[in-house]
Amino acid sequence: MIRFDKVSFIYQESLQNGGLRDVDLTINKGECVLLCGRSGCGKTTLTRLVNGLIPYFYPGEVTGTTYVDGKDIQDYPIYEVSEYVGSVFQNPRSQFFNVDTDSEISFGMENLTYPREKMKERISKTVADLDIAHLTGRSIFELSGGEKQKVAFASIYAMSPSIYLLDEPSSNLDMDAIEDLRRTLKLLKKQGKTILIAEHRIYYLRELVDRIAYMENGAISAVFSPSQFLSIPEEQRHSMGLRALDLSKVQPRAFAENSQKPILEVRNLSLFYKKKPVLDDLNLSAAPGEIIGIIGHNGAGKSTFSRTLCGLHTNCTGQILWDGKELNAKSRLKHSYMVMQDVSYQLFADTLEKECVFGIKHPDLDAAKQAMERLGIYEYRTHHPNTLSGGQKQRVAVAVSMVCRKDVLIFDEPTSGLDYDSMIQVAGLFQTLSKMGKVIFVVTHDYEFLAAACTRVIHLDNGKQQEDYPLSYDNLHRLRDFFLRSERRQNLEENGK
Repeated sequence: MIRFDKVSFIYQESLQNGGLRDVDLTINKGECVLLCGRSGCGKTTLTRLVNGLIPYFYPGEVTGTTYVDGKDIQDYPIYEVSEYVGSVFQNPRSQFFNVDTDSEISFGMENLTYPREKMKERISKTVADLDIAHLTGRSIFELSGGEKQKVAFASIYAMSPSIYLLDEPSSNLDMDAIEDLRRTLKLLKKQGKTILIAEHRIYYLRELVDRIAYMENGAISAVFSPSQFLSIPEEQRHSMGLRALDLSKVQPRAFAENSQKPILEVRNLSLFYKKKPVLDDLNLSAAPGEIIGIIGHNGAGKSTFSRTLCGLHTNCTGQILWDGKELNAKSRLKHSYMVMQDVSYQLFADTLEKECVFGIKHPDLDAAKQAMERLGIYEYRTHHPNTLSGGQKQRVAVAVSMVCRKDVLIFDEPTSGLDYDSMIQVAGLFQTLSKMGKVIFVVTHDYEFLAAACTRVIHLDNGKQQEDYPLSYDNLHRLRDFFLRSERRQNLEENGK
Protein backbone atom coordinates (compact mmCIF):
# COMPACT_ATOMS: atom_id res chain seq x y z
CA MET A 1 0.00 0.00 0.00
CA ILE A 2 2.84 2.44 0.92
CA ARG A 3 6.51 1.95 0.02
CA PHE A 4 9.47 4.25 0.56
CA ASP A 5 12.31 3.26 -1.77
CA LYS A 6 15.63 4.87 -0.74
CA VAL A 7 13.90 8.20 -0.10
CA SER A 8 15.88 11.26 0.95
CA PHE A 9 14.63 14.82 1.28
CA ILE A 10 16.07 18.23 2.11
CA TYR A 11 13.72 21.16 2.73
CA GLN A 12 14.25 24.16 0.50
CA GLU A 13 13.63 26.50 3.43
CA SER A 14 16.59 26.50 5.79
CA LEU A 15 14.24 27.11 8.75
CA GLN A 16 12.73 23.65 8.33
CA ASN A 17 14.35 20.69 10.03
CA GLY A 18 13.40 17.03 9.95
CA GLY A 19 14.68 16.01 6.51
CA LEU A 20 15.08 12.36 5.47
CA ARG A 21 18.05 10.11 4.69
CA ASP A 22 17.79 6.97 2.58
CA VAL A 23 14.49 5.69 4.00
CA ASP A 24 13.38 2.18 3.05
CA LEU A 25 10.04 1.07 4.48
CA THR A 26 7.04 -0.90 3.25
CA ILE A 27 3.63 -0.56 4.93
CA ASN A 28 1.21 -3.27 3.89
CA LYS A 29 -2.49 -2.79 3.29
CA GLY A 30 -4.40 -2.83 6.58
CA GLU A 31 -1.30 -2.31 8.73
CA CYS A 32 -1.07 0.21 11.57
CA VAL A 33 2.48 1.54 11.84
CA LEU A 34 3.81 3.93 14.49
CA LEU A 35 6.57 6.42 13.67
CA CYS A 36 8.39 7.49 16.83
CA GLY A 37 11.59 9.23 17.81
CA ARG A 38 12.84 12.57 19.06
CA SER A 39 11.37 15.86 17.85
CA GLY A 40 12.83 16.75 14.47
CA CYS A 41 13.79 13.17 13.57
CA GLY A 42 11.71 13.23 10.36
CA LYS A 43 8.39 11.64 11.37
CA THR A 44 6.18 14.43 10.04
CA THR A 45 8.29 14.76 6.88
CA LEU A 46 7.69 11.10 6.09
CA THR A 47 3.91 11.58 6.32
CA ARG A 48 4.12 14.67 4.07
CA LEU A 49 5.56 12.52 1.30
CA VAL A 50 2.55 10.21 1.44
CA ASN A 51 -0.12 12.92 1.29
CA GLY A 52 1.62 14.95 -1.41
CA LEU A 53 2.40 18.01 0.74
CA ILE A 54 5.99 17.33 -0.32
CA PRO A 55 6.84 18.71 -2.83
CA TYR A 56 3.60 20.60 -3.64
CA PHE A 57 3.42 22.62 -0.39
CA TYR A 58 6.86 22.03 1.15
CA PRO A 59 9.37 22.33 -1.70
CA GLY A 60 12.77 20.74 -1.51
CA GLU A 61 15.08 18.17 -3.05
CA VAL A 62 13.62 14.65 -3.21
CA THR A 63 15.52 11.54 -4.21
CA GLY A 64 14.15 8.02 -4.25
CA THR A 65 10.50 7.14 -4.74
CA THR A 66 7.39 7.03 -2.54
CA TYR A 67 4.78 4.59 -3.82
CA VAL A 68 1.10 4.66 -2.86
CA ASP A 69 -0.94 1.73 -4.11
CA GLY A 70 1.91 0.79 -6.46
CA LYS A 71 2.15 4.21 -8.11
CA ASP A 72 4.73 6.97 -7.63
CA ILE A 73 3.05 9.59 -5.44
CA GLN A 74 4.42 12.36 -7.68
CA ASP A 75 2.45 10.90 -10.59
CA TYR A 76 -0.84 11.54 -8.75
CA PRO A 77 -2.59 14.89 -9.23
CA ILE A 78 -2.86 16.44 -5.77
CA TYR A 79 -6.68 16.29 -5.82
CA GLU A 80 -6.50 12.56 -6.51
CA VAL A 81 -4.22 11.97 -3.53
CA SER A 82 -7.00 13.17 -1.22
CA GLU A 83 -9.25 10.36 -2.44
CA TYR A 84 -6.74 7.77 -1.21
CA VAL A 85 -5.06 9.52 1.71
CA GLY A 86 -6.67 11.36 4.64
CA SER A 87 -4.53 13.49 6.96
CA VAL A 88 -5.25 14.67 10.50
CA PHE A 89 -2.70 17.26 11.60
CA GLN A 90 -1.41 18.04 15.10
CA ASN A 91 -3.13 21.43 15.04
CA PRO A 92 -6.69 20.85 13.68
CA ARG A 93 -7.18 24.59 13.12
CA SER A 94 -4.68 24.42 10.27
CA GLN A 95 -7.04 22.24 8.23
CA PHE A 96 -10.36 24.00 8.84
CA PHE A 97 -12.06 25.89 6.00
CA ASN A 98 -15.48 26.62 7.53
CA VAL A 99 -16.93 28.27 10.60
CA ASP A 100 -19.45 25.55 11.54
CA THR A 101 -18.95 21.84 12.16
CA ASP A 102 -21.50 20.49 9.66
CA SER A 103 -19.94 22.40 6.77
CA GLU A 104 -16.48 21.29 7.83
CA ILE A 105 -17.41 17.61 7.94
CA SER A 106 -18.91 17.81 4.45
CA PHE A 107 -16.21 20.07 2.95
CA GLY A 108 -13.97 17.31 1.59
CA MET A 109 -16.86 15.46 -0.01
CA GLU A 110 -18.07 18.67 -1.66
CA ASN A 111 -14.64 19.17 -3.21
CA LEU A 112 -14.74 15.61 -4.54
CA THR A 113 -18.23 16.35 -5.99
CA TYR A 114 -20.11 13.69 -4.04
CA PRO A 115 -23.84 13.57 -4.89
CA ARG A 116 -25.98 15.22 -2.21
CA GLU A 117 -27.65 11.96 -1.13
CA LYS A 118 -24.31 10.21 -0.76
CA MET A 119 -23.02 13.12 1.30
CA LYS A 120 -26.01 12.91 3.66
CA GLU A 121 -25.50 9.17 4.00
CA ARG A 122 -21.77 9.54 4.73
CA ILE A 123 -22.34 12.33 7.28
CA SER A 124 -24.94 10.26 9.14
CA LYS A 125 -22.60 7.26 9.22
CA THR A 126 -19.69 9.42 10.37
CA VAL A 127 -21.68 10.98 13.21
CA ALA A 128 -22.91 7.57 14.35
CA ASP A 129 -19.58 5.72 14.02
CA LEU A 130 -17.59 8.42 15.81
CA ASP A 131 -20.34 9.25 18.35
CA ILE A 132 -20.16 13.01 17.69
CA ALA A 133 -23.84 14.00 17.51
CA HIS A 134 -23.12 16.55 20.26
CA LEU A 135 -20.64 18.31 17.94
CA THR A 136 -23.00 18.82 15.00
CA GLY A 137 -24.56 22.22 14.30
CA ARG A 138 -21.94 24.10 16.32
CA SER A 139 -19.52 26.93 15.69
CA ILE A 140 -15.91 25.88 15.17
CA PHE A 141 -14.82 28.80 17.35
CA GLU A 142 -16.71 27.53 20.40
CA LEU A 143 -15.10 24.07 20.41
CA SER A 144 -12.36 22.95 22.76
CA GLY A 145 -9.07 21.72 21.33
CA GLY A 146 -10.13 18.10 21.71
CA GLU A 147 -13.49 18.74 20.05
CA LYS A 148 -11.75 20.42 17.11
CA GLN A 149 -9.56 17.36 16.72
CA LYS A 150 -12.67 15.15 16.57
CA VAL A 151 -14.26 17.36 13.89
CA ALA A 152 -11.04 17.31 11.85
CA PHE A 153 -10.99 13.51 12.07
CA ALA A 154 -14.68 13.33 11.12
CA SER A 155 -14.10 15.43 7.99
CA ILE A 156 -11.54 12.85 6.84
CA TYR A 157 -13.54 9.80 7.94
CA ALA A 158 -16.54 11.01 5.93
CA MET A 159 -14.52 10.61 2.71
CA SER A 160 -13.53 7.03 3.69
CA PRO A 161 -9.93 7.09 2.38
CA SER A 162 -7.86 3.89 2.23
CA ILE A 163 -4.93 5.45 4.10
CA TYR A 164 -5.02 7.53 7.30
CA LEU A 165 -2.08 9.72 8.31
CA LEU A 166 -2.17 11.07 11.87
CA ASP A 167 0.43 13.55 13.13
CA GLU A 168 0.51 13.78 16.96
CA PRO A 169 -3.27 13.10 17.16
CA SER A 170 -3.34 12.96 20.99
CA SER A 171 -1.50 16.23 21.66
CA ASN A 172 -4.65 18.29 22.45
CA LEU A 173 -6.76 15.51 23.97
CA ASP A 174 -7.77 14.64 27.51
CA MET A 175 -7.71 11.04 28.69
CA ASP A 176 -11.30 10.24 27.71
CA ALA A 177 -10.78 11.75 24.26
CA ILE A 178 -7.62 9.66 23.84
CA GLU A 179 -9.70 6.61 24.70
CA ASP A 180 -12.21 7.66 22.02
CA LEU A 181 -9.31 8.01 19.57
CA ARG A 182 -8.08 4.53 20.45
CA ARG A 183 -11.52 3.07 19.80
CA THR A 184 -11.72 4.91 16.47
CA LEU A 185 -8.34 3.54 15.41
CA LYS A 186 -9.55 0.08 16.38
CA LEU A 187 -12.61 0.64 14.17
CA LEU A 188 -10.38 1.69 11.25
CA LYS A 189 -8.31 -1.45 11.64
CA LYS A 190 -11.46 -3.58 11.50
CA GLN A 191 -12.39 -1.77 8.29
CA GLY A 192 -9.02 -2.77 6.80
CA LYS A 193 -7.66 0.77 6.61
CA THR A 194 -3.92 1.45 6.45
CA ILE A 195 -2.80 3.73 9.29
CA LEU A 196 0.45 5.65 9.72
CA ILE A 197 0.82 7.54 13.02
CA ALA A 198 3.58 9.93 14.06
CA GLU A 199 3.30 10.24 17.84
CA HIS A 200 5.16 10.97 21.09
CA ARG A 201 2.47 9.83 23.55
CA ILE A 202 2.58 6.16 22.71
CA TYR A 203 1.07 4.31 25.68
CA TYR A 204 -2.45 4.18 24.17
CA LEU A 205 -1.15 2.58 20.95
CA ARG A 206 0.73 -0.36 22.41
CA GLU A 207 -1.94 -2.94 21.57
CA LEU A 208 -3.01 -1.33 18.28
CA VAL A 209 0.13 -0.99 16.20
CA ASP A 210 1.48 -3.84 14.10
CA ARG A 211 4.99 -2.40 13.80
CA ILE A 212 6.97 0.49 15.26
CA ALA A 213 9.53 2.40 13.19
CA TYR A 214 12.05 4.30 15.31
CA MET A 215 13.62 7.29 13.55
CA GLU A 216 16.88 9.13 14.23
CA ASN A 217 18.29 12.08 12.28
CA GLY A 218 16.00 11.53 9.30
CA ALA A 219 16.60 7.78 9.01
CA ILE A 220 14.77 4.68 10.24
CA SER A 221 17.28 3.13 12.63
CA ALA A 222 15.10 0.23 13.84
CA VAL A 223 11.75 -1.45 13.20
CA PHE A 224 10.19 -3.29 16.15
CA SER A 225 7.35 -5.73 16.61
CA PRO A 226 5.02 -4.79 19.51
CA SER A 227 6.57 -7.43 21.79
CA GLN A 228 10.11 -6.23 21.00
CA PHE A 229 9.10 -2.62 21.61
CA LEU A 230 7.43 -3.38 24.93
CA SER A 231 10.52 -5.24 26.15
CA ILE A 232 12.82 -2.19 25.79
CA PRO A 233 14.08 -1.34 29.31
CA GLU A 234 12.90 1.99 30.72
CA GLU A 235 16.40 3.49 30.89
CA GLN A 236 17.07 2.61 27.25
CA ARG A 237 13.65 3.95 26.22
CA HIS A 238 14.41 7.28 27.89
CA SER A 239 17.81 7.40 26.18
CA MET A 240 15.91 7.02 22.88
CA GLY A 241 13.75 10.05 23.76
CA LEU A 242 10.59 7.93 24.09
CA ARG A 243 7.67 8.51 26.44
CA ALA A 244 6.13 5.97 28.84
CA LEU A 245 4.49 2.80 27.59
CA ASP A 246 2.55 2.23 30.83
CA LEU A 247 1.30 5.28 32.76
CA SER A 248 0.56 3.23 35.87
CA LYS A 249 4.32 2.85 36.39
CA VAL A 250 5.05 6.60 36.27
CA GLN A 251 5.95 7.96 39.71
CA PRO A 252 6.04 11.62 40.87
CA ARG A 253 9.32 13.27 41.70
CA ALA A 254 9.97 14.12 45.34
CA PHE A 255 9.66 17.85 46.09
CA ALA A 256 10.57 19.70 49.27
CA GLU A 257 7.49 20.94 51.10
CA ASN A 258 6.73 24.60 50.42
CA SER A 259 6.72 26.44 53.75
CA GLN A 260 6.07 29.93 52.40
CA LYS A 261 2.86 31.80 53.13
CA PRO A 262 0.27 32.12 50.33
CA ILE A 263 0.56 35.33 48.33
CA LEU A 264 -2.13 34.75 45.68
CA GLU A 265 -5.73 34.19 46.78
CA VAL A 266 -8.89 33.44 44.78
CA ARG A 267 -12.18 33.98 46.64
CA ASN A 268 -15.63 32.88 45.48
CA LEU A 269 -14.65 33.25 41.81
CA SER A 270 -17.35 32.43 39.23
CA LEU A 271 -16.68 32.59 35.49
CA PHE A 272 -19.10 33.14 32.61
CA TYR A 273 -18.92 32.93 28.83
CA LYS A 274 -21.67 34.70 26.86
CA LYS A 275 -23.74 34.83 30.06
CA LYS A 276 -23.43 31.06 30.50
CA PRO A 277 -21.71 29.80 33.69
CA VAL A 278 -18.37 28.09 33.12
CA LEU A 279 -17.01 27.64 36.66
CA ASP A 280 -18.69 28.43 39.96
CA ASP A 281 -17.35 29.44 43.38
CA LEU A 282 -13.61 28.75 43.04
CA ASN A 283 -11.53 29.21 46.18
CA LEU A 284 -7.79 28.67 46.35
CA SER A 285 -4.51 30.20 47.47
CA ALA A 286 -0.95 29.80 46.20
CA ALA A 287 2.49 30.46 47.67
CA PRO A 288 5.64 31.61 45.84
CA GLY A 289 7.41 28.67 44.23
CA GLU A 290 4.35 26.46 43.79
CA ILE A 291 3.93 24.64 40.46
CA ILE A 292 0.21 23.98 40.19
CA GLY A 293 -1.18 21.62 37.55
CA ILE A 294 -4.69 22.43 36.33
CA ILE A 295 -6.42 19.27 35.12
CA GLY A 296 -9.90 18.47 33.81
CA HIS A 297 -11.63 17.24 30.71
CA ASN A 298 -11.71 19.15 27.43
CA GLY A 299 -14.17 22.02 27.84
CA ALA A 300 -14.01 22.04 31.67
CA GLY A 301 -13.06 25.73 31.78
CA LYS A 302 -9.31 25.38 32.42
CA SER A 303 -8.33 27.91 29.76
CA THR A 304 -11.06 30.35 30.85
CA PHE A 305 -9.73 30.15 34.41
CA SER A 306 -6.20 30.78 33.14
CA ARG A 307 -7.26 33.81 31.10
CA THR A 308 -9.13 35.16 34.11
CA LEU A 309 -6.06 34.85 36.33
CA CYS A 310 -4.02 36.96 33.93
CA GLY A 311 -6.77 39.54 33.28
CA LEU A 312 -7.67 38.51 29.72
CA HIS A 313 -11.14 37.22 30.66
CA THR A 314 -13.24 39.71 32.60
CA ASN A 315 -16.72 38.15 32.65
CA CYS A 316 -16.49 36.99 36.25
CA THR A 317 -17.52 37.64 39.83
CA GLY A 318 -15.55 37.19 43.03
CA GLN A 319 -12.08 38.36 44.03
CA ILE A 320 -8.45 37.72 43.09
CA LEU A 321 -5.95 39.12 45.59
CA TRP A 322 -2.16 39.52 45.61
CA ASP A 323 -0.52 39.92 48.99
CA GLY A 324 -3.90 40.83 50.47
CA LYS A 325 -4.77 43.50 47.87
CA GLU A 326 -7.58 42.92 45.39
CA LEU A 327 -6.54 42.97 41.74
CA ASN A 328 -8.76 44.22 38.94
CA ALA A 329 -8.25 42.91 35.39
CA LYS A 330 -5.70 45.61 34.54
CA SER A 331 -3.67 44.86 37.68
CA ARG A 332 -3.76 41.13 36.97
CA LEU A 333 -2.27 41.83 33.53
CA LYS A 334 0.63 43.59 35.23
CA HIS A 335 1.25 40.74 37.67
CA SER A 336 0.91 37.76 35.31
CA TYR A 337 2.09 36.38 31.99
CA MET A 338 0.66 33.56 29.89
CA VAL A 339 2.75 31.31 27.67
CA MET A 340 0.40 30.02 24.99
CA GLN A 341 0.32 26.46 23.68
CA ASP A 342 1.61 27.75 20.33
CA VAL A 343 4.13 30.29 21.59
CA SER A 344 4.81 31.53 18.03
CA TYR A 345 1.63 33.61 18.31
CA GLN A 346 3.25 35.85 20.94
CA LEU A 347 6.66 36.46 19.36
CA PHE A 348 6.92 39.67 17.33
CA ALA A 349 10.49 41.01 17.09
CA ASP A 350 13.16 40.05 14.53
CA THR A 351 15.80 38.98 17.07
CA LEU A 352 15.66 37.22 20.39
CA GLU A 353 17.24 40.09 22.34
CA LYS A 354 14.74 42.55 20.86
CA GLU A 355 11.89 40.17 21.72
CA CYS A 356 12.92 40.17 25.38
CA VAL A 357 12.28 43.93 25.62
CA PHE A 358 9.56 44.28 22.99
CA GLY A 359 6.83 46.71 24.04
CA ILE A 360 8.46 47.49 27.40
CA LYS A 361 8.91 51.15 28.30
CA HIS A 362 12.46 51.89 29.47
CA PRO A 363 13.54 48.23 29.46
CA ASP A 364 16.37 47.00 31.68
CA LEU A 365 18.86 45.61 29.15
CA ASP A 366 21.02 44.04 31.87
CA ALA A 367 17.95 42.21 33.19
CA ALA A 368 17.23 40.93 29.65
CA LYS A 369 20.80 39.66 29.32
CA GLN A 370 20.65 37.96 32.72
CA ALA A 371 17.31 36.33 31.87
CA MET A 372 18.65 34.97 28.58
CA GLU A 373 21.79 33.66 30.30
CA ARG A 374 19.79 32.08 33.10
CA LEU A 375 17.53 30.27 30.62
CA GLY A 376 20.40 29.13 28.39
CA ILE A 377 19.39 31.09 25.27
CA TYR A 378 21.85 34.00 25.32
CA GLU A 379 23.92 32.48 22.49
CA TYR A 380 20.85 32.82 20.21
CA ARG A 381 20.31 36.51 21.01
CA THR A 382 20.81 37.62 17.39
CA HIS A 383 18.64 34.85 15.91
CA HIS A 384 15.09 35.39 14.68
CA PRO A 385 12.69 33.82 17.25
CA ASN A 386 10.97 31.73 14.58
CA THR A 387 14.26 29.96 13.75
CA LEU A 388 14.35 28.48 17.27
CA SER A 389 12.95 25.15 18.41
CA GLY A 390 9.64 24.96 20.26
CA GLY A 391 11.38 24.58 23.64
CA GLN A 392 13.67 27.54 22.92
CA LYS A 393 10.68 29.68 21.94
CA GLN A 394 9.07 28.82 25.28
CA ARG A 395 12.22 30.03 27.03
CA VAL A 396 12.08 33.29 25.07
CA ALA A 397 8.52 33.86 26.32
CA VAL A 398 9.64 33.07 29.87
CA ALA A 399 12.57 35.51 29.50
CA VAL A 400 10.07 38.22 28.53
CA SER A 401 8.06 37.50 31.68
CA MET A 402 11.23 37.80 33.78
CA VAL A 403 12.23 41.12 32.22
CA CYS A 404 8.67 42.36 32.83
CA ARG A 405 9.03 41.13 36.42
CA LYS A 406 5.84 39.06 36.29
CA ASP A 407 4.95 37.19 39.47
CA VAL A 408 2.39 34.69 38.13
CA LEU A 409 3.26 32.54 35.10
CA ILE A 410 0.58 30.50 33.31
CA PHE A 411 1.44 27.81 30.77
CA ASP A 412 -1.14 26.27 28.43
CA GLU A 413 -0.21 22.70 27.41
CA PRO A 414 3.56 23.38 27.44
CA THR A 415 4.46 19.77 26.54
CA SER A 416 2.06 19.34 23.62
CA GLY A 417 3.92 17.35 20.96
CA LEU A 418 7.18 17.09 22.95
CA ASP A 419 9.40 14.02 23.20
CA TYR A 420 10.71 12.72 26.54
CA ASP A 421 13.91 14.80 26.49
CA SER A 422 12.04 18.05 25.78
CA MET A 423 9.42 17.27 28.43
CA ILE A 424 12.14 16.82 31.07
CA GLN A 425 13.77 20.09 29.95
CA VAL A 426 10.47 21.94 30.44
CA ALA A 427 10.13 20.36 33.90
CA GLY A 428 13.63 21.64 34.71
CA LEU A 429 12.68 25.11 33.51
CA PHE A 430 9.68 25.12 35.86
CA GLN A 431 11.91 24.16 38.78
CA THR A 432 14.21 27.08 37.94
CA LEU A 433 11.25 29.46 37.95
CA SER A 434 9.99 27.95 41.21
CA LYS A 435 13.32 28.72 42.91
CA MET A 436 12.91 32.32 41.73
CA GLY A 437 9.66 32.52 43.75
CA LYS A 438 7.26 32.60 40.79
CA VAL A 439 3.73 31.24 41.18
CA ILE A 440 3.28 28.83 38.28
CA PHE A 441 0.05 27.42 36.87
CA VAL A 442 0.15 24.84 34.09
CA VAL A 443 -2.90 23.60 32.17
CA THR A 444 -2.10 20.10 30.96
CA HIS A 445 -3.44 16.68 29.97
CA ASP A 446 0.07 15.22 30.30
CA TYR A 447 0.24 12.75 33.21
CA GLU A 448 3.97 12.19 32.78
CA PHE A 449 4.67 15.90 32.95
CA LEU A 450 2.50 16.42 36.02
CA ALA A 451 4.44 13.70 37.80
CA ALA A 452 7.79 15.16 36.69
CA ALA A 453 7.15 18.86 37.37
CA CYS A 454 4.14 19.81 39.48
CA THR A 455 3.96 20.18 43.25
CA ARG A 456 0.18 20.45 43.45
CA VAL A 457 -2.92 19.62 41.39
CA ILE A 458 -6.27 21.41 41.02
CA HIS A 459 -9.01 19.44 39.28
CA LEU A 460 -11.77 21.40 37.50
CA ASP A 461 -14.80 19.63 36.03
CA ASN A 462 -18.57 19.95 35.75
CA GLY A 463 -18.40 23.67 36.51
CA LYS A 464 -16.76 23.12 39.90
CA GLN A 465 -13.43 22.81 41.64
CA GLN A 466 -13.41 19.07 42.29
CA GLU A 467 -10.10 18.58 44.11
CA ASP A 468 -7.04 20.48 45.31
CA TYR A 469 -4.12 18.48 46.71
CA PRO A 470 -0.31 18.42 46.92
CA LEU A 471 1.25 15.97 44.45
CA SER A 472 2.95 13.52 46.79
CA TYR A 473 3.24 9.74 46.87
CA ASP A 474 0.38 9.68 49.39
CA ASN A 475 -1.89 11.58 46.98
CA LEU A 476 -0.78 9.94 43.74
CA HIS A 477 -3.85 7.68 43.75
CA ARG A 478 -6.06 10.75 43.18
CA LEU A 479 -4.18 11.72 40.03
CA ARG A 480 -4.17 8.12 38.85
CA ASP A 481 -7.90 7.80 39.43
CA PHE A 482 -8.48 10.70 37.04
CA PHE A 483 -5.92 9.79 34.36
CA LEU A 484 -5.90 6.02 34.40
CA ARG A 485 -9.61 5.20 34.20
CA SER A 486 -9.35 4.76 30.43
CA GLU A 487 -6.04 2.91 30.91
CA ARG A 488 -7.77 0.40 33.17
CA ARG A 489 -10.64 0.01 30.68
CA GLN A 490 -8.09 -0.67 27.97
CA ASN A 491 -6.35 -3.34 30.06
CA LEU A 492 -9.69 -5.04 30.75
CA GLU A 493 -10.52 -5.05 27.03
CA GLU A 494 -7.09 -6.47 26.15
CA ASN A 495 -7.49 -9.27 28.69
CA GLY A 496 -10.97 -10.11 27.41
CA LYS A 497 -12.73 -9.24 30.66
